[in-house]
Amino acid sequence: MFRVLCLLIFPLFLWGSYVHWQGDYNKALSEAQNEQKPLLVFVVKEKTPLCNAIVQKAFMNQPYIDTINRKMVAVMVTYEGSLSYPIELYYTTYFPTLFVVESKHETFLEEPLYGEEINATMLSNIIESQEG
Repeated sequence: MFRVLCLLIFPLFLWGSYVHWQGDYNKALSEAQNEQKPLLVFVVKEKTPLCNAIVQKAFMNQPYIDTINRKMVAVMVTYEGSLSYPIELYYTTYFPTLFVVESKHETFLEEPLYGEEINATMLSNIIESQEG
């Protein structure tokens, strides 16, 4: 699991603006609760090329990245590492999937986004709805 996260996240460090992903769901949830921020949960599956493509297109060098880093706690978890997050809460059969969650009660703030629905336009809309 750690190896997959490293492979997905490593390219992010080669470019400028990127989401500051955490890899530990419980740590991210605790931080989000302490800071009273929403949780951005990105569920990926190993060896899924679409996951890498989405990370590069939607979570790098976009105008909303600084807002995500400032106003949300982002966590990337792998489906195969299901022990590292509550799989029953974030159940999905399509990868990647993005959940926006109110951290105190772990309730959904937005409908989940699946696969190619996770794009710059949709993320901009989510950011705007969370700010207003």
